[in-house]
Amino acid sequence: MSTRNPFVRLLSALWYGADGVRKILHLVLLLVVFLVFFGAMSATPPMIPDNAALFIQPRGALVEQLQGDPYDRAMEELLNDGRPQTLVQDIVDALHYAKNDDRIEVVYFELSSVLSAGLSKLQRIAVAIEDFKTSGKPVIASADFMSQRGYYLAAHADEVYLHPNGVLLLRGYGRFRSYYKDAIDSLRIDWNVFRVGTHKSYVEPFTRMNMSDEDRESTIRLIDQLWTSYQSDVVVARGLDAGAIDDFAENLVDYVRATNGDIAIAARNHGLVDDLLTRNELRELMIDYVGEDPDHADMFNATGMQEYLSVMRMLDGGASDTDNVAIIVAAGDIMFGSQAPGKIGADSTAALLQRARNNESVKAVVIHVDSPGGSVFAAEVIAHEIEALREAGKPVIASMSSVAASGGYRISIAADRVFASPATITGSIGVFGIFPTYQRTFDAIGIATDGVGSTPWSGQFRPDREMSEGTKQLFQLFVEDAYDDFISSVAESRGLAKREVDQIGQGQVWTGADALANGLIDELGTFEDAIAAAAELAGLEEGEYGLLPIDAELSATEQFVVDLLGVAVRAGLDMSAWVRRPTMIEGIARDIGEKTELLLRFNDPRGIYSHCLCDFDL
Repeated sequence: MSTRNPFVRLLSALWYGADGVRKILHLVLLLVVFLVFFGAMSATPPMIPDNAALFIQPRGALVEQLQGDPYDRAMEELLNDGRPQTLVQDIVDALHYAKNDDRIEVVYFELSSVLSAGLSKLQRIAVAIEDFKTSGKPVIASADFMSQRGYYLAAHADEVYLHPNGVLLLRGYGRFRSYYKDAIDSLRIDWNVFRVGTHKSYVEPFTRMNMSDEDRESTIRLIDQLWTSYQSDVVVARGLDAGAIDDFAENLVDYVRATNGDIAIAARNHGLVDDLLTRNELRELMIDYVGEDPDHADMFNATGMQEYLSVMRMLDGGASDTDNVAIIVAAGDIMFGSQAPGKIGADSTAALLQRARNNESVKAVVIHVDSPGGSVFAAEVIAHEIEALREAGKPVIASMSSVAASGGYRISIAADRVFASPATITGSIGVFGIFPTYQRTFDAIGIATDGVGSTPWSGQFRPDREMSEGTKQLFQLFVEDAYDDFISSVAESRGLAKREVDQIGQGQVWTGADALANGLIDELGTFEDAIAAAAELAGLEEGEYGLLPIDAELSATEQFVVDLLGVAVRAGLDMSAWVRRPTMIEGIARDIGEKTELLLRFNDPRGIYSHCLCDFDL
């Protein structure tokens, strides 16, 4: 008989039982993996029906580069748990393919979910829409609720429809932000700020409780230009009377009152939309264009944008060739170290530039910049890598997207030529440093810091000690030197006198049109114009070169896992059912985290930044 303790025997039995279950689960998992693998090997690509509509439904932010680690992002997309975002390039490519595709009869934009987009991105898509329309095929746009960004795209369609219970609200442009000085003072934090630039407003939320006169002046100038451009484009696209958009916005209450509170009818009466249709009525309209889906009688015959792109890009065989123009996207805040896509890392972005330099097929490079700046040190590292490309005999063109300001402008001017959209936000040539200390907070709760050091600098730059006057002077000297380096680089690259750069610098923000007039860029043009210019500088004839995107890549193992799960999703497995949705408290915590992310962007090793708060509300 066993003499072991009964409690030990119970634990032993539970352990062996759990171990047995684990082995069975591992076996089941392996079987699933192999089944999915063989399914992936035999899977057929999605079919594009004849006489179909290309269904484009942008979601979330329109971006130049998808944000986040590629593997994490792929898993989030498969689980339907990621942040909504849509690549501008995907929409442009889909329209380009569909233009000459006899299977595509019409393009249908559903625009209810466009949450954010810079005007230059909207303009680029609008150009692609207008180019598609030269094929003679119609473009239909609709939305349940039409945002200002969504309406800009809808205005370029042949027919625009709004849900009868929907809303179309044109708010214009503005910039409003929170100011924290009183809260910082209440917490007894010394928010030590050092800056050069009379208009360098990034630090103002920490130093005052309202917008400065200088920042107000710059903001008014910018939003007036952006709003004028928006109105002009929409009025032309819709064939409206001049001033129609401003009139609708300024007299919205009167127009809505006249329709007994129905803003959708007011929008139709004002000519902003063609008609008000329910979802069922829209479906019938699209069935009239392309017929019923043979597998779903209540749906029209259509192919989704991502399915369509996957097939067309596969048939295209990739755009790269023996001689290539490399495309590198630099989007997001500029930070020290290695960063995931959606942020610009000194190490990670430098590595992409090095790959272009060491690739013999790359004859020229276009760096597509969409950044408000960030770490001065990181921007210099990236600028030096761009200069190394040029020294290697590979011309570089900078193409500015919606924002290329502060550090984003610094890396752009390292290129041979700089292109921008008229609506690009750029400039903001200025530098600042922030070093908060909380010794007074500690003192209030009974914590003290004391010690000795061998020099006056021992114990300095500690957040729990007050900055000495000498340390503050030293920090200011660092910032002034960084600003001097910045304007010197601009003067050298742009062929301007240093004094001129200082006058248009000082943290002032400009549109692309202003930047051209001030000599800060070379040309107003599109991303495609920048590619053509890069090829021309490299001596490549049109049609004799390919495009080679250089971006962060999945490892072989990560790609395998993503492919397996992708096959499972196409087979009908609902991966999102495995995702636990955040609770209300978790949602609030996430929102607070996003609000305070502003403070977490700072990782420059010297604590010196060139960053623009270019967040214009649309």
